[in-house]
Amino acid sequence: MKLDRLILALVALLAALVGGALPASAHTRSESHSNWLVDGSAIHLTFSVADLEARRLTTDGRPPNNPQLIAYLKPRVGATSKGGACKLDIAPRAVAATSGYRRVEFLYSCPSPDEIKLRDNAFFELVPTHVNMAQIQTPKGDFVEDVLSADNQTIDMTEAAGGEIEGAGFLTFVRMGIMHIFTGVDHMSFLLGLVLISRRFKDLAFVITGFTLGHSLTLGLAVTGIIRPHAEFIDALVALTIALIGIENLAVQVRRPGTLALWTGGVLFAMAALKLMGIGLLPFALLFGAGLFAANYLMVSGHVQNAGRLRLVVTLIFGLIHGFGFAADLLNEAIPPAKLAELLVGFNLGVEVGQLTVVSVLTGAVILLRKVHWTLPRPIVVDVCASWLVLIGMYWFISRSFNFA
Repeated sequence: MKLDRLILALVALLAALVGGALPASAHTRSESHSNWLVDGSAIHLTFSVADLEARRLTTDGRPPNNPQLIAYLKPRVGATSKGGACKLDIAPRAVAATSGYRRVEFLYSCPSPDEIKLRDNAFFELVPTHVNMAQIQTPKGDFVEDVLSADNQTIDMTEAAGGEIEGAGFLTFVRMGIMHIFTGVDHMSFLLGLVLISRRFKDLAFVITGFTLGHSLTLGLAVTGIIRPHAEFIDALVALTIALIGIENLAVQVRRPGTLALWTGGVLFAMAALKLMGIGLLPFALLFGAGLFAANYLMVSGHVQNAGRLRLVVTLIFGLIHGFGFAADLLNEAIPPAKLAELLVGFNLGVEVGQLTVVSVLTGAVILLRKVHWTLPRPIVVDVCASWLVLIGMYWFISRSFNFA
C-alpha cells in the first residue's frame, strides 16, 4: 500500500509535537541525573547535568560557573526524615565529570534513618517537561532507578520492599525508553523523515529495521562501557542525520541529487576547514568524513530506482548514531552489573514501543485523512516537511558544532 497523497497528518501532528519546540538551546531534551547513596541517616548525593542544560541558569547563554550552579542546586535538592530536614555536613563541591557535563556532590546527615524522603526540585520551574533520572543505592548493594518529573519530585524510601522502590525495575526502564522518544524532539523529527521517504509500507519496514538494528547495537556498546562517545559530538551528529534525511527527501523529489550533494558536502568540508583554524568543537576527521559520506550517500540515493535496501544500510548507520543519543540518559549512571541486562532490554523495548507508536499514529492519521479526502498532493507536503527538517536539523547541527545558541 502506497503512502501517497499525503501526509497532511504529518504536518498537523508533528507540528503540534515539535513545531513550537525549536529551543534557543541546542539541547532538545531537558534532563539531569542524580545518584543517591543512602547509608542509615547519612546520604551522599551526586547531581549531574549537561553543560548545554545548565545554560538555562544564565542570562547570557553561557554555562554557569561552579559556584553559580551550586548556589542554584543547594536549596532545590535534599532530603527529610522522620525527625525533620537533613542537614549538609559540608559545603557542596564540584567534582570531576565526563566531558560536557557538570557534577556536584552533597553530603547530608538526617536526624533519623526512618521515613527518609529524597527531594529534587531543580530545573522544573524552568522547563515543566524536565526529567531527572534518579539512581538510589544502599550499602547492601540494592539498586533502584526512578524518574522524577514536575509532578513527582520526591522519592519515599519507606515504599522500598526488599531494596526495590515500588514501580522501579524493568517497567521503569521501559518507561524511560518510551519517554526518551516522546520527549526527544530530535528523534521525533528523524522518525518524520523516515515516514516521508517511504512510499510503501515495505520501504518503511526496511528503514525501521535498519534503524532498530543500529541503535540497539550502540546502546549496548555505550551502556556496557565498551565505547564512550563525547556527548556533544553525538548531539551534533544526531542533528546532522535529521538534516540529511530531509535533504534526501528533497533530492528524490526534485531529482537533482548532484546539486544537493555538492552543497551538503561543501558545508561540511567548510566546517572541517574552520576546525583546522581552531574554530568549532567537532574534530576535523569527523567533519571531513561526514562530508564524504553525505555527498556520496545523496548521489547514490538519487540514482537508485528502488532504494529500500540501500536505506536499510544507511538507516542502520543513522541508528548507530541515535543509539548513542538514546544511551545519553544512562551513561552518567553507575549501573550495577546485576541490573545491566534488565536495563538494556527494558530501555530498548521502551524505545521500540515509543518509536512504533509514533510511526503508527502518523501512518494511521494519513490513512484516515485520505478516507475523508483531507489530503494534499504528496509533492507539496514532502517539500514543506523536508525543508523544515533541513532547516531545524542544520540549526541544531551548527549550533551544537560551534557551541552557541
